[in-house]
Amino acid sequence: MNEPVHEEAYQGHTIKIYHDPDAESPREWSNLGALICWHRRYRLGDSHRFDGPQAFLRDLADVSDQSDLSMDQLRERAERKAILLPVFLYDHSGLAMNTIGFHCPWDSGQVGFVYAPLEAVRKEFGAKRVTKALRDKVADVLRGEIVSYDAYFGGRVYGYVIERDGEEVDACWGFFGDYELDCLSEARAFVDQLILRDVHSPAAAEQSASPPPS
Repeated sequence: MNEPVHEEAYQGHTIKIYHDPDAESPREWSNLGALICWHRRYRLGDSHRFDGPQAFLRDLADVSDQSDLSMDQLRERAERKAILLPVFLYDHSGLAMNTIGFHCPWDSGQVGFVYAPLEAVRKEFGAKRVTKALRDKVADVLRGEIVSYDAYFGGRVYGYVIERDGEEVDACWGFFGDYELDCLSEARAFVDQLILRDVHSPAAAEQSASPPPS
């Protein structure tokens, strides 16, 4: 195992945070959105059959190949059928992905879309109508999927190992993003539970060993 990226003593335990060497791609999860990308060098997102953005938008908007609609018009039509967000890639000493774009025009650009068809949204949320509030909620879900994917190929996936007196007492892996937000806080919470258990166990044992009142 590699060196931990973080190590601390906490409540009589040692918490070690490591990069997760066997992290699963978030695109293998049961996602609400589909991530459709095109890139000359990288295989990104989900498998698809479209040779370019125009073909994808025509299919999503249910527009024939003979129509002369512009890309903006195709996207407007497509947004009547799905919640659709652009996806951008930054490629310089590593990869980064988001849905809002990057400041560097030379090393970044749009590489695709993440989207959820309205039919799938209605089924997922049990809704008869996709309201603006529901659209906003789904858009947040899609952004979250891109945040997880960005963390995955950026190597920001972690796990913790908790030790007491040199012996491992717990380990958990697959925390995406900043390790201080989830991985470390989960490890500390587990130690807190162990401390509570140890505090109450002697009292419980003593109580069970006491004779019943006469």
